[in-house]
Amino acid sequence: MILERIASPADVKRLPRPELDQLAREIRETLIRVCAANGGHLAPNLGVVELTLALHRVLELPRDVVVWDVSHQSYVHKLLTGRAGRFETLRQAGGISGFAMRTESEYDQFGAGHASTAISAALGMATARDLKGGSETVVAVIGDGAMTGGLAYEAINNAGLLKSNFIVILNDNEMSIAPNVGSIASYLGVLRSKPFFTWGREVTKGVLDHVPLGGTARKALSTAELAAMRFVSPEHKAPVIFEEMGFRYIGPVDGHDLDTLIDVISNARKIGGPVLLHVKTVKGKGYDIAEGDSRTFHGVGPGVYHPDEGKLEKKAARITFAQAFADALIAAAQRDPRVIGITAAMPDGTGLAKFAKAFPSRYFDVGIAEAHAVCFGAGASTRGIRPVAAIYSTFLQRAYDQIVHDVAIQQLPVVFAMDRAGFVGDDGPTHMGLYDVAYLRTLPGITIMAPRNEYEVGPMLDLALTLDGPAAIRYPRGSTSGKHDEPLAPLVLGRAEVLREGSDVAILALGNTVDVALDAYELLDADGVRPTVVNARFVAPLDETLLIELAETHHRFITLEEHSLAGGFGSAVVEFLSDRGIVAAVERIGVPNVLVQHASQAAQRAQVGLSAENVAARVRTLTPSQTA
Repeated sequence: MILERIASPADVKRLPRPELDQLAREIRETLIRVCAANGGHLAPNLGVVELTLALHRVLELPRDVVVWDVSHQSYVHKLLTGRAGRFETLRQAGGISGFAMRTESEYDQFGAGHASTAISAALGMATARDLKGGSETVVAVIGDGAMTGGLAYEAINNAGLLKSNFIVILNDNEMSIAPNVGSIASYLGVLRSKPFFTWGREVTKGVLDHVPLGGTARKALSTAELAAMRFVSPEHKAPVIFEEMGFRYIGPVDGHDLDTLIDVISNARKIGGPVLLHVKTVKGKGYDIAEGDSRTFHGVGPGVYHPDEGKLEKKAARITFAQAFADALIAAAQRDPRVIGITAAMPDGTGLAKFAKAFPSRYFDVGIAEAHAVCFGAGASTRGIRPVAAIYSTFLQRAYDQIVHDVAIQQLPVVFAMDRAGFVGDDGPTHMGLYDVAYLRTLPGITIMAPRNEYEVGPMLDLALTLDGPAAIRYPRGSTSGKHDEPLAPLVLGRAEVLREGSDVAILALGNTVDVALDAYELLDADGVRPTVVNARFVAPLDETLLIELAETHHRFITLEEHSLAGGFGSAVVEFLSDRGIVAAVERIGVPNVLVQHASQAAQRAQVGLSAENVAARVRTLTPSQTA
């Protein structure tokens, strides 16, 4: 295999041109096979094979720089930068990350897991190069979906002012995860439909470049060039927008024509100032089933499809938290016409795709724009609407100012449905939802809830929609085991639920860690040790009455949370007891101040002590009868 001979981009540059096509085929075969076994972002990587090869063929990496937006499409880059031999470990514990990581390779010069950051980072790098007198080429590769994020336009605006030499490659496949929405998507559609226009302009430019004219005449003809563009196509406003912002626009270019890509990227390096190269690609290219359903194949789990047959495996599974949320939101919307659902380009992951089918006029996908999603919801709530913003915990971080300034300070009734709260498994540290309690619980008047299983999501959403201020519901990726699906006690604002009566030690568990506590109770019960087990339900407001009562009858508390220990649920318990002058020993089990790397969710939980065996062992050491 040619791929086995590729240890660095220098090897790509030395290949005879015909071997590049064979290498592209081998890369696609490797992507399909490894993602079938390990899961991963298949369709995005299949779509950038030729683009990545062209970049590695033209640039002098790692002297030159490529910044991958989101970086979930950097698998091909990893294969070409000395990691092909370890690619079988993709997204496995101790293996290669599914995203670019500076700690993994010198070729990963900027890490990312969130969208719309690449242009800003690349501009910063280009500016640093200029300050240091360097000459390296800096390239940002950003998808059309990420171009719906405001940060990308803040960077474009600044780049036009700074006029630093760097290249933005707009990888346009008309998709983020779901189809792109909004005027930006329509705008790019105009660009895609006018390839002749760009070709004609480049021919004109080529003629001008060979005519010995003075600066004034050249400027006049350049202005006439844009006027001619408008004349040829009155609706052709698209290149003008990028060019008015200081970029030289080139495209659209076929993103699977390797020779054209190599030529265009080579020439783009010679243009002074910022360049925007518009590349049209097909998501899932080279694998029919992924091309036909790139939405499903954007990111797949291990064992979801067979690499040869290309057939999706439909596995019967327990309802997930996301599905439970979608059903609860639909039920709430049926009862109350004021309820709307908001997503930031994640209709499938959040479950809102199902809501969109039931209530299309009350469903709003705002694009990859979490800050706007929150402020949009805040504005709607001032007019009597009950907005529910379904945003992953890790992505809601991006809207913190709006949560504080636009929602909390005004005490507006916006509900945040925070999916993927806690460990996310093989997506790694950029996607962990381990900080939301800490960044929310300091806000006055906010209600923070965590359901212990899928069936508690509905009651919590219903309660949140009755409140006069903001509320957040945090729940994890996937589902619980179903082992402890006992009847739920009625939900009362700020009241916890005692699930097992015991003595000496009280286990206060938040959200899905209740299952860990109940499993630990069963292990201990066999030895005659019976701690009290509490389903906390609320972080804010805490059940202060119950905490006071438990402190009178128990000499130790253990708090469990799938969240950072700093500023989390356990910290809230300790702060309350301390403020009240209550002397009680509290042991907190959760995530220490470390970055949790990619692995299975079970492995991540075990790593920080969130296992029944560990909790049971801690209770034994704290129970007087066991230490005598």
